[in-house]
Parts: sequence; C-alpha cells; structure tokens
Amino acid sequence: MHISYKSACFVIVSFYAFVIPFTHCTTLKEVNQFNSQRNTNSKVHKVNHQKASDIALHGLLLWGSVGFLMPLGILTIRGSNKAEPGSRRSRILFYFHVAFQMLSVLLATVGAAMSLIKFENSFDNNHQRLGLALYGAILVQAFIGFFRPHRGKKQRSYWYFVHWILGTIVSLVGIINIYTGLKAYHKRTLKSTMFWTILFTVEVFFIGLIYLFQDKLEYMRKQGVIEGSDESTMSSYQDIPQRQQNQNQKEMLPIACGKINALGNLFD
Repeated sequence: MHISYKSACFVIVSFYAFVIPFTHCTTLKEVNQFNSQRNTNSKVHKVNHQKASDIALHGLLLWGSVGFLMPLGILTIRGSNKAEPGSRRSRILFYFHVAFQMLSVLLATVGAAMSLIKFENSFDNNHQRLGLALYGAILVQAFIGFFRPHRGKKQRSYWYFVHWILGTIVSLVGIINIYTGLKAYHKRTLKSTMFWTILFTVEVFFIGLIYLFQDKLEYMRKQGVIEGSDESTMSSYQDIPQRQQNQNQKEMLPIACGKINALGNLFD
C-alpha cells in the first residue's frame, strides 16, 4: 500500500510537470493573440479616426464634381440649344457650361490626387475601379470639348455625337460611383451615411426632373399651360382684323385743313 501511494504521487507529479508547461504556453499564446487582435482593432480605429476627415473631403470633392457641377453643365448647354443660335442668351449659357465643366475637372483632379496620396489604392473594389475609369473618361471628355470643330464642317456632327454620349456616360457612372463611395465610407468608418444617401438621391431626382422638363417646356407652351401659349396667341390673331379695320377707318377720315398764311396768298 505504501508503494502504491508513492507510485500514485509520482504519477500525479509527473502528469502536472508534463502538462503545465503546455498549458502555460497555450494560455500565453491565446493571450498574445488577444492582445494582438486588440492592438489591431485599436490601430484600425485610430486609422479610421485620422482619415475620416480626408475620406469625407474626398467624397465632397467628387460629389461637387461629377454629382453636381457636371450635371449642371449639361442642363445649361441643353438650355442654350433652345435659344436662338448666336444670341446673347445662347453665348452666356455656353460660357456657363464651359465654366461648370472646367471647375468639375479641377475638383475631380484634386479628389483623385488626394486618393492616390493619402489612401491605400489596391483597386480591388468597384469604387476604386470605377473611379479610375471615370477620371480617365473625364480627361478625355475635356480634351474633346476643347478641340471641337467649327460649325458647318462635316466632322461637327460626329464630334457632337461622341461628346454627347461620353458626357452622358460620365455623368451616369459618376452618380453610381458616388453611391459606391458612400457605401465604402460606411464600411471604412462604421459611420451612418443614410442622411447623405437620401440627400444625394433627392438631388439626382430634381436634376433628372429638370432634364426631362427641358424637352417638354416648348410643348407645354403650345398646350397653353404657361403664359405665352397658343390661347393668348390666338386671341392676338383674332384682334388683328379689328386693328386693321380701325386703321383703315383712320386713313379714310378727311384731313383737317390748316389756316392758310396771308403772305402766301399775296405771293400766289
């Protein structure tokens, strides 16, 4: 019995001597992993906190560029097409179109440079890929706009088609990329973007409404919806015969004779 007791003690001591180091190593490894994960989370939070303002500024620059100024430039040039060619209104709207588009390219350039300098661009997500393709298309569109042929040349119609279709594509892709940017901002900073998404959606809705309204404006005038319609035109046409009749009556009235000068009578 005494021997078995010694044997049992030896087995227990040997077991703890063999197992405890591994238990200690495992616990130490788990603690190290926990600390490493905590440091990583802290680092990510710190990076997000430092770059949150930079990401927001980048988004505002691109929002102002392809989300506001570029569609506004499209609306102004469409308005100039309704004006008489060569008129003052047509020239003013054209200059506004050029100014809006140049400012849009400038803001897009600042936003793209900011993205390349301050952010990690692995181009492994849709937002970065669309952004890169979009900026290249913006530069091509600006180049095409500056080197347009003069009116009357055969190349003018081809230039107009390319400039129009590329501008439309850039605007639509820009709007889509703003939505992907808002999603990426939420994923990166864990901040809610619901307010900005709703605000941008309302802006896009009104821009699209004005875009469609420009095509229907002349038709609405012809339907008598707004002032200057066919109803007032017809009433003015009905007044023309009456005015002509009054004018003919005035012409048929005898002209009043003036007093004859006495000296004139003497020298007749």
